[in-house]
Amino acid sequence: MSANVVSALPFDWAQYQFMQMALIGIVILAPLFAILGCLVISNQMAFFADAIGHSALTGIALGVLAGLHEPLWAMLVFAVMLAAAIAWLRHQQLAPADAVIGLVMAGTVALGIVLLSRQGGFHRYARYLVGDILTIAPGGVRRVGALAVAALLLLAWQYNRIVLVTLHRPLAASRGVCVWRTELLFTVLIAVSVTLSIEWMGLLVINALLILPAAAARNLARSAAAYVLWALAISLASGIGGVIASYYLSSATGATIVLCAMCLFGVSVVLRR
Repeated sequence: MSANVVSALPFDWAQYQFMQMALIGIVILAPLFAILGCLVISNQMAFFADAIGHSALTGIALGVLAGLHEPLWAMLVFAVMLAAAIAWLRHQQLAPADAVIGLVMAGTVALGIVLLSRQGGFHRYARYLVGDILTIAPGGVRRVGALAVAALLLLAWQYNRIVLVTLHRPLAASRGVCVWRTELLFTVLIAVSVTLSIEWMGLLVINALLILPAAAARNLARSAAAYVLWALAISLASGIGGVIASYYLSSATGATIVLCAMCLFGVSVVLRR
């Protein structure tokens, strides 16, 4: 989808560049989030994605302390390090996985808030809390496009191994799959995808965008392929519908997308019954 295609649509909102960029961005991100969401739910890692999103506060704080004008690189480095630490702790089985993730998230969020609020400047970073896909520029579209292509190629290469590790870790190990490396690769992929999208989706809602389409797809699918296809359809429908609805409602775009996804999840529950 290009800006020319969007502008050719017979709607008044399609004539604005910020709406064109927002729709292109959401069409790029929705398939990536749908596939990642399917794997996140299958791996019982919904809490992990939420932890990565919230820990972005600490990444921002570290970037500020380092004197970076744009804290993105600090956020990325910190997210990758945190993902590796959580993957190692899960692999060591020192505590239940949800307890490990909860402890790490609580500590990193608290540290980020303390560092950012020391000089009363926390409000300057509020945009990362709720995000705004309507502010995405052509450079941002290119960034999420590169992210989506790289992530989808990586998933295409490692998808079967990730699924096998999800289903049965000992069986995966017996088939020559390095369980630790596969889990690490997957957790880092989630961390990078979430971190690069936070500026536009917001850390308060980004986990819902990962989980809701995949959760709704589970209610409708009867096969693994249908599971992914339903997640793709629901993610695109809620993303595009949320962007357009937020234009008419003058509401926060990320939250509106989540509400659309929640409505589709409700429909899937009814259809499942």
